[in-house]
Amino acid sequence: MFNIDVLTETIAKRIDRERKRVIIEKDGKEDEINYDYLVIATGSKPKKMPNIEADGVTTLSSPDDAEKILDMWMDEKLNKAVIIGGRLRGIEVAEALKLLDVEVTLIEPTQLLPELDRDMATLVQKYLAEKEIRVITNASVKEIIADGSVRAVKTDKEEISADLVVLAIGVEPNVDLAKDCGLEIGESGAIKVNEYLRTSDKFIFAGGDCVETINLITGEPVYFPSGDLANKHGRIIGDNITGGKSKFPGIIGTTIAKVFDVTIAKTGLSEGEAKKYYDAVSVVASMLDREYYYPRFGNIRFKLIFDRKTLRVLGAQCVGSGVVDKRIDVVATAIQAKMTIDDLANLDLAYSPPYSPALDPTITIAHVARNLYDGLFNAVSTEYVKKKLNSDETVIIDLREKGEGLTKIEASNVMNIPLSELRERLNEIPKDKEIITICPVGLRSYVGARILMNMGFKNVKATAGGLAFW
Repeated sequence: MFNIDVLTETIAKRIDRERKRVIIEKDGKEDEINYDYLVIATGSKPKKMPNIEADGVTTLSSPDDAEKILDMWMDEKLNKAVIIGGRLRGIEVAEALKLLDVEVTLIEPTQLLPELDRDMATLVQKYLAEKEIRVITNASVKEIIADGSVRAVKTDKEEISADLVVLAIGVEPNVDLAKDCGLEIGESGAIKVNEYLRTSDKFIFAGGDCVETINLITGEPVYFPSGDLANKHGRIIGDNITGGKSKFPGIIGTTIAKVFDVTIAKTGLSEGEAKKYYDAVSVVASMLDREYYYPRFGNIRFKLIFDRKTLRVLGAQCVGSGVVDKRIDVVATAIQAKMTIDDLANLDLAYSPPYSPALDPTITIAHVARNLYDGLFNAVSTEYVKKKLNSDETVIIDLREKGEGLTKIEASNVMNIPLSELRERLNEIPKDKEIITICPVGLRSYVGARILMNMGFKNVKATAGGLAFW
């Protein structure tokens, strides 16, 4: 359609910048192509480990890799699989193999989903356990054991038998051609380009997974391979080669994946990342994606990160069975526009019961952030609450109605006082101890904490997100 010549089964061997030529090879024979402008779009390549050449060890970077796995399964040679790498792509592979009824073990040297904060990643890990996917975290892979074919994976903790090992430890920019011809490589290890996607050679542009970009929140160079960014780069480079002045400003790091019936999404900085650059604080909340009386509603566990000094939105993470993508996209837009939590809370978003509660989850999480900033409550995590179980210095008030909910908190310092009875039973609560309120999703925890604070209790905390994060 565009009158483009495509040379398949052809390898670009070298770039001769002085003569402005690319040396290519096809069928063992070398040739040269002249250029006025050159575009490098060599993408990324999977990171590898020793013994990757053994049968049954593969990355998942091409259709051929997927077909090899399916062939093993169809030949009934695939019963146990080990995935090395617990980021989003590794989890997607785990889902695909589990749907083939394969026994799956996933190994990650740090926490599962290191791109997320631990509280959100833990939700995913529990969900994978429900789907009978074994997750081993904080484990280092020492060896892939093979004798022609893979037999097992040895970690610093144990040896796990395997018919298949999938390496999902990430990718790195494919920059060999660029390095060989002397182009500047950035701090991230990818090709350094300017805002016009021009390299250190004014006649050579580069785009896609082989280039580094700028994080718009931190201002620092980063490597963020992504198919949608590669497409944006292509348009910008095409414009500029043909006389335009299009710019690529940078990224904020928005990503999303589906795992079984749950969506995992992140935009901007995690709380851990944000604290390196800002006086960052976060809030979490659990909510429904549409009105509760509408069929097929789903839950969303939402985390919002913002700067305490300026109230600027810095990041968000979502995990849930509800509609997550539009919420994460709204926050991504807010981050790129440098909006505050107040701006986010006042967005005029579409409302109708099939699509959203009267207050969209994006607006609700902004309100929670504002309440925290205004000092209306002190939030603690479920991990904090667990550490306080059976403490003589703390009273945990379970605000659920009698018989409500499946999760029972077994501890000597837990009192069950339904929120509807709280005002009448204040005399049962000691004023000289730390008081923590808890409920299913966090709303009653907040209301209960406000009641106690207004009635003179000094050391009151509400469990952020409630038992949904337990």
